[in-house]
Amino acid sequence: MTVQDETASLVARLESLRGPLTGCCYRLLGASGEVDDAVQETMLRAFRAIGGYDPGRAALSTWVHRIATNVCLDMLRGAERRALPWDMGPAATGGDLGAPLPPGRWVEPPAGLGPAGADDPAHLALRHETLRLAFVAALQWLPPRQRAVLVLRDVLGFSAAEAAEVMETSVAAANSALQRARATLEQHRPRRADPPEPADPAQRDLLRRYVRAFETHDVRGLVDVLADDARSGMPPFRWWLDGPASIAAVLSVAADACAGDRLVPGGVAGGCWTLGQYRPDAGGTLRPFALLVLELRGGRIGDIVTYLGYGDRFAAYGLPAVLEDR
Repeated sequence: MTVQDETASLVARLESLRGPLTGCCYRLLGASGEVDDAVQETMLRAFRAIGGYDPGRAALSTWVHRIATNVCLDMLRGAERRALPWDMGPAATGGDLGAPLPPGRWVEPPAGLGPAGADDPAHLALRHETLRLAFVAALQWLPPRQRAVLVLRDVLGFSAAEAAEVMETSVAAANSALQRARATLEQHRPRRADPPEPADPAQRDLLRRYVRAFETHDVRGLVDVLADDARSGMPPFRWWLDGPASIAAVLSVAADACAGDRLVPGGVAGGCWTLGQYRPDAGGTLRPFALLVLELRGGRIGDIVTYLGYGDRFAAYGLPAVLEDR
């Protein structure tokens, strides 16, 4: 094989790693809006440096993940911790939303990271768990380098030596960081959730019942589909609601504001279901208003995060730019 052929083969292998790099960068950054930039920068750096890659020193995956980790750590330098609404304070007791927070304060739902085609059920379970909004929010409690070591070791399955190579540190230092990261993560372990199963008729029926209750302002029907510990938040506001009674009360009050709104099921975003909320404009055309990300728990709906102003991202979740009225 010529040098040119070897380089072409390496470039093709690099491209095959784009998906795993996207998942890695999302877990580190917690922001889907930044992931594309991080992956693109990683690939550019890798292509430029491919001539100096030494397979005798590290596997290609280890080499390119080191580049991605450095890119993400650079992006995280000086950044504030991203969070979900319930990580920012107590539940609301009234209807005052307060002032919106900047986009950089919120954990965002992943895009392009739906169910993976894998034969190993354990792999699928781990992938679901570690792409959940709640898990990515829990990772945000970790300092960036500890977060990177934990993702490399406990999520991506890198060995201690490989993680140390990626982090450009000793095995002992990487193991020490991993121990501290695990201890902190255990303190912020998210609530359990049911893995999204697109082919499961029970889950599909649950979503249909939620959509019907929302669109018809059926308070009793809404309560019936919510878990006893359900929560609902609405970034960019830190305001959130705790429990079915509080959520139902707001639906009752907000009936006029949501009159004419429609919900459309989207794809699976990591470990969560998505719904697109459409609102009629002045001319009656139904346009994107918010992206809802739902976690299921015990056969009912647990956490609901409503991201306002996500209309420009609807296509990434399989949602149309304009909805035909029914």
